[in-house]
This record gives sequence, C-alpha cells and structure tokens, in this order.
Amino acid sequence: MNWNKDHIRETMLSLETAALKSARDTYLGYVLTARLDRSEPIENDEHAQAEIASDLAEGLDDKLHDYADKIEKLETIDFGPKSTVVEGAVVKLSGRYFVIAVSTSQFNCHGQELMGISTMAPIFQAIEGARAGETVQFNGRKITVESVE
Repeated sequence: MNWNKDHIRETMLSLETAALKSARDTYLGYVLTARLDRSEPIENDEHAQAEIASDLAEGLDDKLHDYADKIEKLETIDFGPKSTVVEGAVVKLSGRYFVIAVSTSQFNCHGQELMGISTMAPIFQAIEGARAGETVQFNGRKITVESVE
C-alpha cells in the first residue's frame, strides 16, 4: 500500500491533541472541585472529597505530560520512506498495520485501521531493523514482517 505519511502524522496529531484537550478539561474540573471555600466552615466529607479530587488531579497531571510528549514527538519524527522497521515506518504484521511512533489506540486513515506503537514497546524491540519478508521471534511466536514503508 502506498501511504500518505503526512496524513497519518496529521491524523495521529489530531487524535493526541483531542486527548490532551479532554484530559486538560478533566484535570481543570478536578482542580476546581479540590479547592475548598475557606470563607465557610468546612465539613469532614467536603474535606475528604477535596482530597480525593486533588489526588485524581495529580494522576491526570501525568497524563497531560504524556499527551504533550507524544505531540512533541510526532512533530519531530521523520515519516519519510523506510526499508527497515525504524521510527516513522508503517509496518504490516499479521495483516495489521502499525505506525512506529507513539502508542495510540486504533484509528482509521486512508480507509485502513492502524495503531501507533512506541519505540519503547516490547514488540518494537523484537521487530526493530527487520525488513519486509523477515521473520522475528516475539513472546515465543514467530512473526513475519509483511511490509515496511
């Protein structure tokens, strides 16, 4: 398949930007509920709810950084043509297409379903440097790299 990798990058950036916005909105919602109105007496359950909201906001803060990091990485990856499995390649394994960039859920682009995988993913470690037609071992199974673009 002849991929328009600029379109793939833009699709992935759009997905990650939307996820960042959603996480940011959720984060701000939790931050606002974590603030107590000090001008009124504070009841125990209000204090407990504020603490829970604060803890959740902290967890979401990590997510915000993850999405921002993914966006930054997508903007810098070379998505040019590839002949081996490296960052920026579109790889077909077991009939499925993967983009070597950042981890994502499945998404559609060019009428095909793809999924982003990170260079930190164990599957990438197994297929890194492979060419189309080569077979690699992953979790005790043989996997053939069907195509690399």
